[in-house]
Amino acid sequence: MEVFVARGYHAAAMDEIAERAGVSKPVLYQHFPGKQELYLALLDESVESLVDTVRTALRSTNDNRQRVSATFSAYFEYVAEHRGTFRLVFESDFSNDPAVRERLDTADSECADMISQVIKEDAGLGDDEAHLLGISLVGMAQVSARYWLGTLGTIPREAAEQLVARLAWRGISGWPLTSDQPEQPEQREQRPAKA
Repeated sequence: MEVFVARGYHAAAMDEIAERAGVSKPVLYQHFPGKQELYLALLDESVESLVDTVRTALRSTNDNRQRVSATFSAYFEYVAEHRGTFRLVFESDFSNDPAVRERLDTADSECADMISQVIKEDAGLGDDEAHLLGISLVGMAQVSARYWLGTLGTIPREAAEQLVARLAWRGISGWPLTSDQPEQPEQREQRPAKA
């Protein structure tokens, strides 16, 4: 991980990786057929960590305002505490490789799907609209957290998280909860008849 983060995929050498891991190069190749497989294994672990962090944040409360705050905090925590990991996920020099791109897109999609499910259920939006909002919030969280890390020290992490979460909440809270909306005639028509 340290070698890939410090040097990037293309400049990382298996000799240096083996040396840092404290194993011989043949031992390294017994576990990973090549540099790409090793990189993908590290990326899979990193992506899984991010998705789990977001999932935990979304499940931490049923209060939507707190969910927004918890989710943005999850991204800021991820970039702050997993500096090497987050660079593999968000700043890889190998992100145009199809296998890498697929994993990164899957991570974004999984996080957006979890967020959009909450939006869909609570705001009564369709799948496509809710997913667009979910992707937008994921992008906002990623970009703002990465920017904050680059300016470390100017704004304390908790203040930065809350600042960006407030911005997102002001936007997303504009949609009324489904339970607060009067039922539209087309919704009544689509509802199955009671037996």
